[in-house]
Amino acid sequence: MTQHSRLVERVRHELKFRVAKVLKSERITPQMARITLASDDFESFISLAYDDHCKVFFPEAGATGFPVPERGENGLVFPDGKRPEARDYTPRYYDNAARTLTLDFVLHGDGAASGWAQDAKPGDTIGVGGPRGSFVVRGDFDWYLLVGDETALPAISRRLEELPRDARAIAVIEIADNGEIQKIDAPENAEIHWLSREGAEPGDLHKLLGAVQGLELPQSDGYVFVAGESAMSKAVRHHMVEERGHNPDWIKAAGYWQAGSEDFDDGHAH
Repeated sequence: MTQHSRLVERVRHELKFRVAKVLKSERITPQMARITLASDDFESFISLAYDDHCKVFFPEAGATGFPVPERGENGLVFPDGKRPEARDYTPRYYDNAARTLTLDFVLHGDGAASGWAQDAKPGDTIGVGGPRGSFVVRGDFDWYLLVGDETALPAISRRLEELPRDARAIAVIEIADNGEIQKIDAPENAEIHWLSREGAEPGDLHKLLGAVQGLELPQSDGYVFVAGESAMSKAVRHHMVEERGHNPDWIKAAGYWQAGSEDFDDGHAH
């Protein structure tokens, strides 16, 4: 494939808000909950890219219903100006025919998202906005490098599962401990490196950065995705672009959370 056949394109979607109910809640590892939501409105749900995010709105404790917002000039406007707590999550799976959406939640700390996911049970109600757009990578690259901590694991897993079966992929994933290793339906020749913190606190950028620095990468054209703690993502991007000379158009680095913030699931946490 020639360089001109590859394109990174941002696709916008109509802003939609959906009220959904929990259909199923399961633990895929001790610190990761997989929650399947159901709503007739998921018939029109769109997620074109593995690292899309929808905004999940959590109900107030003891609430029986869920406030439905109107669409304003700058996004969603909730009744009485009371905006529920919200976090960004990667659509892990969705099924338009079954009208379901599946999200994976890291259970870490007592934030709004972790607290809700910890106790979620069938019938619980939640709000879902978006995705507002997709960052679509068109064309096949010679190889793919996927780097992140557990907050990026849903996006990395979805990418590995959606790649062509003969794709060359390398994933470097930081997890709390080896009990968090997941089974991923990756291409046959994919290399997955699991980095255990062995109980240490998350947020040490050198763990993932050091692992990437130690990789032997092909000299041909590759696409790099890195996400997780903000400083780590910046450091890995800097290493790839400034030290390895990687094409900056062929790398996406996203900060999903920030070390030192009050809550591990603040911001863009999965």
